Amino acid sequence: MKQSKAPGERAPAWTIFPELEPPAPADGHSVRHVAAEPRLLPDGGRPIDLAKSTIKITTLSFSNMNQHGDLLVRYLKARHAVFIDKLGWDLPQTDGMEFDQYDTPLCRWAVLHEFGEVMAGVRLTPTTAQIGMHSYMLRDAQLGLLDSILRDVLFFEAPVGDRIWEASRLFISETVSSERRGEVQRRLMAAMARVARDQNATQVIGIVPYVFSRWLRRLGLGAVPVGPKFAIDGTKSQAALFTVSRYLN
Repeated sequence: MKQSKAPGERAPAWTIFPELEPPAPADGHSVRHVAAEPRLLPDGGRPIDLAKSTIKITTLSFSNMNQHGDLLVRYLKARHAVFIDKLGWDLPQTDGMEFDQYDTPLCRWAVLHEFGEVMAGVRLTPTTAQIGMHSYMLRDAQLGLLDSILRDVLFFEAPVGDRIWEASRLFISETVSSERRGEVQRRLMAAMARVARDQNATQVIGIVPYVFSRWLRRLGLGAVPVGPKFAIDGTKSQAALFTVSRYLN
């Protein structure tokens, strides 16, 4: 997909993320306009019990991947099956694995698996990341570094802060039956929230398939759109934002 023209003036990131607000002037008369904070609540107001399931949730990192056998390889192969085989995205690949420049020691991967089969997953990256010319996906797109994503992917400037992480490559495997997709959806979002919380993040921002917006609302997760709908190789997507600080207590 071709990149859009450079957007006009965006709202400062601190109007959405108050922790990024610049210092007030000496006269103390600054005025802050803060968007309403979305609430992230468990499905139907009921706590999600992660213990009552045969689905395992593993958070992978460069420092612990050796403790989980070939789970990272199976996760990257599952990504290949979804994003390259099914959706036809033009992404880096080798040996049946999909990966890109954001799979680094800075990120974390939340993987849902059962009896050796990867069912779902998501990658989380700090918005403070900086490796060479790249930071994180949404910000790089806004800076014009990615041809496949619109530069006006967000309604505001991409945030940079310790308490904000980006979610990307969120997927549920086609092998998950329709009867179990609701359960897997809930557990995937709970896993993402837990990883973010463990990294002291209070908010997550990221590109998700547009259909995810509907079931996120059904699950009571409080996600709000923060960018226009757009297409990646025919797949409708949209940037979304939600808080995680009160999700898993």
